[in-house]
Amino acid sequence: MAMASAAIDLLLGKIVSFLDDQLSLLGGVHDELEEIKRELIVMKAFLEDAERKGVLSEVEKTWVANVRDVSVDVEDFIDEFTYHINKQRSWSPFTRTLRKSLRFPKNLWERHRIATKLQMIIKIVKAIPQRSLRYGVKRIEGVSYSHYDPDRLRILRESSLFLQDDEVVGIIDAKEKLVTMLLSSQPQRTVISVVGMGGSGKTTLVAKTFNGQTVKQHFDCCAWITVSQTYTVEDLLRVIMKELLRAVKEQIPVDLSDMSYSHLVEMLASYLKEKRYLIVLDDVWDINLWRQISAALPDGPHGSRVMLTTRKEDIASFPFGVGSYVHHVQPLNKSEAWHLFSMKAFFSCPNSCCPPELEHIARDLVDKCEGLPLGIVALGALMSTKSVLSEWMKVYGSLNWELCNNPTLEVVKSILLLSFNDLPYRLKHCFLYCCVFPEDYVIQCRRLIRLWIAEGFVEQVRGAKTEEIAESYMAELTCRCMLQVVEREPSGRAETFRMHDLLRELCISISEAERFCTIHNDHEPAKESKARRVSMQANSRALRNPKDISKVRTFFMFASFSLNYLPSGFRLLRILDLEDVPIVQLPDDIVNCFNLMYLNLRSTKVKELPKDIGKLSNLEMLNISNSKIRLLPVGILKLQKLHHLLMLHFNDQKLCSFDCLDGRTQAPQGICKLKSLQVLETVKVEGELIKQLQSMTQLTRLGLANVREADEKDLCKAIKNLKLIEQLNVMTTDEDEVLRMDALAEGPPILNTLFLTGKLERLPRWFHSLHSLSYLTLHWSRVTHDFLPCIQELPNLTKLWLSNAYIGDELVFRNGFRKLTELLLLNFSQLSVIIIEKGVMPALKTLDIWECMQLKQIPQGIEHLTNLKQLTLLSVPNELIECIRGEGSMDNSKVKQIPNIGYRYKTKFGWSHGRTR
Repeated sequence: MAMASAAIDLLLGKIVSFLDDQLSLLGGVHDELEEIKRELIVMKAFLEDAERKGVLSEVEKTWVANVRDVSVDVEDFIDEFTYHINKQRSWSPFTRTLRKSLRFPKNLWERHRIATKLQMIIKIVKAIPQRSLRYGVKRIEGVSYSHYDPDRLRILRESSLFLQDDEVVGIIDAKEKLVTMLLSSQPQRTVISVVGMGGSGKTTLVAKTFNGQTVKQHFDCCAWITVSQTYTVEDLLRVIMKELLRAVKEQIPVDLSDMSYSHLVEMLASYLKEKRYLIVLDDVWDINLWRQISAALPDGPHGSRVMLTTRKEDIASFPFGVGSYVHHVQPLNKSEAWHLFSMKAFFSCPNSCCPPELEHIARDLVDKCEGLPLGIVALGALMSTKSVLSEWMKVYGSLNWELCNNPTLEVVKSILLLSFNDLPYRLKHCFLYCCVFPEDYVIQCRRLIRLWIAEGFVEQVRGAKTEEIAESYMAELTCRCMLQVVEREPSGRAETFRMHDLLRELCISISEAERFCTIHNDHEPAKESKARRVSMQANSRALRNPKDISKVRTFFMFASFSLNYLPSGFRLLRILDLEDVPIVQLPDDIVNCFNLMYLNLRSTKVKELPKDIGKLSNLEMLNISNSKIRLLPVGILKLQKLHHLLMLHFNDQKLCSFDCLDGRTQAPQGICKLKSLQVLETVKVEGELIKQLQSMTQLTRLGLANVREADEKDLCKAIKNLKLIEQLNVMTTDEDEVLRMDALAEGPPILNTLFLTGKLERLPRWFHSLHSLSYLTLHWSRVTHDFLPCIQELPNLTKLWLSNAYIGDELVFRNGFRKLTELLLLNFSQLSVIIIEKGVMPALKTLDIWECMQLKQIPQGIEHLTNLKQLTLLSVPNELIECIRGEGSMDNSKVKQIPNIGYRYKTKFGWSHGRTR
């Protein structure tokens, strides 16, 4: 019901836009669409009133279904009409004239067909209220439909710090028990299974145990692996190998992705043979997993441990060998449950104390959660927005009998459904959209935000950027515990996140019921569905086209196997996302998807775009980053609505090399004529491109490669004109080319991210004016003078990466860097001394020193960095490591405040790696 109301609201916006855009072409159907719009407004008012009512009769449910179906029909009409018009617009003037004369009868028939369909829709729309009156469903007039209010975040924002906290309740005893199992004197490999229902806190308990300092110090190497239901054993073995190597900053074999199962097992077993290892397998659904990977986990006398979490008792009790233990996760007791709920629901009250007038109903609500942590957290987040007793009573009264009687997953789903129903209608769509990604998929926030915008989910607010509104949606979903943040940017904003299994299951069930999205995977046969969004998550070569693909508007594919084709037959497609799919070629008829707005080919094997890509006149976002495409066709110049063109290629295997960033993608002359472009990243500079950039004042992100010393004047003129630029990436032609930017008097006013790659004789004089800069990378700058004073007073700098940026033997941090939280020093060939004066970098949390082979002592003054949490030393002299290893080492006392220290250095026997704590 709520989704039907939300769908109509989005459809109303689409009708308004359609009426404005196609006014001259609609002719006599304009009035009919206006009439449909008025009827839909009344229908939406009824739905909102019914939503507040809560429970619908069977007649009302049927009425809601009819409204939903007719909204789909109206959307079909609009999309088909738009397709017909865009198809004609794709013709050349000569072709348009010729086809009008030769195919006039067919075009006339097409318009007649569309007009007839519209008349039928109008008839159906008018029949719905008439039928409702006959059967006693009264329309509710005068209920206005509301839009999402961005200011709503202001209230919830106060809770974001607490809601992002990883504090947990009721696991102290269980954690100590697991730690005892892990650190026991049992020399054989031991498997510890943690079993419990979904949402019971299995993963949280194991994560807290796994991340403990005592545990990490006990093992030579550790890896955390999320398994999920759709794993392939080869991919799983690769992930284990990668996690083990990354933890100690070792090089990942280039051919890892091509290794066979037997080769992977042999390599992993050889790597772990003489080590005491700890491997966590989170979310195991199939006992065959153990049979497939156990040979890769050697059972030696070193005291290795394997922990796994599962919802299945038969997996937990499987006879793994000599050493095996099972831990059953217990629900929180009443005291623990009340404490956890109070922290979430009453965080704004003194000492998180419940107001006396709410305590009775609050305790009843907590009792209904039956000690399930996920349910308590979700319900607490929901109730934190309720301050009046009547609101609490309403929530309590709407919990169905399943919450009281069924102790399984349905209990949690009932509680989570309350959180879903309390979302503003636009956030309902945004939340459901997350289910298009596979289980345990780590989602990039930027990617999801672009998708929300392309779908039309994000409200247009005067004076605010669409991306900022979308980010506020993301922030609210995380505040409500609907999404789990995996990584954060230095600013604190979410960078990646994932969905909890149960939340995703809730999403899928609602999506199917509301025909919002259809998921295809190997576990369930494809179902007949009228959903306009399809997510192909099959993990086999037997990939089949979904049924009735001509009606699909959004298509996702997630496949790890080699793929030489893509389902064809799309006609009304608006969004196509193939990120990470090893597809080689796009279908020829993709250029006939005239309504296509979003095309994501990131990290695919596609080598070229269709020559006729100019037919996609509605395309707004094109991402070919890390694909095989190196040349844009001339037809790209016809895409006048394009606002995101992403072409950056990054090779993390060549991090120490000049060309780890590849900006060789060539664009045709005239690319600057695309006046809607907001993001152009990264394009090879040729011809008059830099001069033409001066007119692209709408750019917010820009990446340039192949820049020459002689381009200084034109480059600086262009940057001066880009008042809206927030992110800038400039790379020279090669490592010997000097990058000159001194012709610029002041830096861009709102620039927050700056990447400079190439030789700098000195830092540009305008660096002092970068008051908004938060992230700075200097790559292969090879400055010969002390440049730190030029950047130390930047007020908002939080992340600093210096890679081969300085040629000298001493680097002194004398002052400033007040907000810096992350510092990377990479590939300093002559550096032998680092000095950190007291009071400098007071907020630093992460310090990485890589490839500095002349640095034989730890940074002087490192003991002053009282907030430092992570120190990583990679490819440094062994003398440096020996200075801090062990309690009696020379400099151990200077780093004792750092909880996590990792290292790797070369000895005569090869590379040595480990952790001091």
